Amino acid sequence: MSSKLFDLTGKAAIVTGAGRGIGKSIAIGLAQHGADIVLCSRSQAELEQVAQEIQKLGQKALPMFVDMTKISEFDGLVTETIKAFKHIDILVNNAGALLVAPALEVDEKSWDLVMDTNAKGAFFLCQRVGQVMIQQRKGGSIINVTSEVVQKVEVNIGAYCPSKAALYSITKILAKEWGKFKIRVNSLAPCFVNTVLNEPLFAQKKEFYEPKLKGVPIGRHSEPEDLVGAAVFLASDASSYVTGTTILVDGGYTA
Repeated sequence: MSSKLFDLTGKAAIVTGAGRGIGKSIAIGLAQHGADIVLCSRSQAELEQVAQEIQKLGQKALPMFVDMTKISEFDGLVTETIKAFKHIDILVNNAGALLVAPALEVDEKSWDLVMDTNAKGAFFLCQRVGQVMIQQRKGGSIINVTSEVVQKVEVNIGAYCPSKAALYSITKILAKEWGKFKIRVNSLAPCFVNTVLNEPLFAQKKEFYEPKLKGVPIGRHSEPEDLVGAAVFLASDASSYVTGTTILVDGGYTA
């Protein structure tokens, strides 16, 4: 198989939640394969650091402060991306929110934050970027980062699970509607990733960490870098006939 299938030279990608963790690793991975990157997060300092790493690879990086719960900010994001790179070829919806609490203790404000970030914001950013991709008439790739919880729910994250299930469904809906425009929409479902977001869960050694690790055939938790290969595959021509699917990057946990 030719390595050119994975070449992203000349492509422009938007990556949300790109300041750290999975988003940072995917952004750098896409840049290593030739893409220029728009980095989105609520932490400007983190974005500047990632931008510098990407620029050292010889690629362009545009850091932008974006709050996924504020849909009104998406027009500015798209406008600045077009201004900088002339087009949008890839969107990675990675920004996420997690509330660790039993279902009986979930309040409305926390529920709304998780759902607005993980599902509502992701949907409307897909919509805004999808409009641009349709106008460009050259297709594109959208990658939504869901979770293994779309296959196997976990206790004490009662807002997170349905938010990712919603994004899983959104992925399939958009894939069906936008296939005629050569826009592919897929999702990545990681599991047990060593990130700041998951620190509250990892801290629960007896209740969460140790039991879950026993269920992972590969025998370790995952690192953000474990998602890069699958993300590059979905972003590139190597997956030109792949849409509406979810790639589980879970070490065999859901098997």
